[in-house]
Amino acid sequence: MASRLNPYLSFNGNARQAMEFYAGVFGGNLMSNTFADLGAADSPDADRIMHAMLETDAGYTIMGADVPSEMEYQPMTGVSLSLSGDDADRLRGYWERLSAGGTITMPLEKQAWGDEFGMCVDRFGVPWMVNIGQPA
Repeated sequence: MASRLNPYLSFNGNARQAMEFYAGVFGGNLMSNTFADLGAADSPDADRIMHAMLETDAGYTIMGADVPSEMEYQPMTGVSLSLSGDDADRLRGYWERLSAGGTITMPLEKQAWGDEFGMCVDRFGVPWMVNIGQPA
């Protein structure tokens, strides 16, 4: 397999809900394992997600997990997940679903460089940027 770069998101007990949300946004196949599934049935984290992976219909891979209770959870800062392309309908659909229930920090609208661009933080605290380029 060729190497690839994909996000691995950390959650504080709500990884299952977040990853199911992303499966609803992007479609695809979601695989999840709890700490109990992977040998920690007696752990206080038994029902938390130890590892989840979403392989989307668009070819994106998003991974995530709950931070174990003995570790301090650190919310995501200083980074955003960026979606870009010229498939306006698909990207607007992602924007609508990602921003629903979250916070729009910059509305999706035409920008000085000619593209539509917006920023939001979804309901799970993950920052997103969406850029819809003009078809060539």
